[in-house]
Amino acid sequence: MTARRLSSAVLAAAAIVGAVALPASAADHARPERARVEISAVQYDSPGPEDRSRRSLNKEWVELTNTSRHTVNLDGWTLSNEDGRTYTFEHYRLEGRATVRIHTGQGRDTDNDLYMDRHNYLWDNHSDTATLRNDHSRFIDDESWGSRHHHGGGHHHR
Repeated sequence: MTARRLSSAVLAAAAIVGAVALPASAADHARPERARVEISAVQYDSPGPEDRSRRSLNKEWVELTNTSRHTVNLDGWTLSNEDGRTYTFEHYRLEGRATVRIHTGQGRDTDNDLYMDRHNYLWDNHSDTATLRNDHSRFIDDESWGSRHHHGGGHHHR
């Protein structure tokens, strides 16, 4: 009987040690790569004459890049300027390691190009900030330019 009690006590102790050790060993594993979407480029000053034509409006754009391997559902995410003018993504998934260009003007949405369908320019040529927020209105990324932001030129890459 003593051997059985001892054996039971050893098994119970091993089970407790194993249960306690499990979280510690799980913590040693690297966390899975988190999806990361960032503003990778902005063309805020449409090249050529600013005549509000479809061609000119579509030369004003913001690029978003998913730097992870995992697809990100952008449904409900927003891209806005300092004045609060906002574009909301609808039913769009950005594949891993992919880039999408969001044009100010009108066009047919594809995997690589989305259109805001606006009839006027969105981004101020002199000074503005493009802000990306997720579907819970949490800040994801921004890109600023102009005199107040110490950047210059009409095209900005990070």
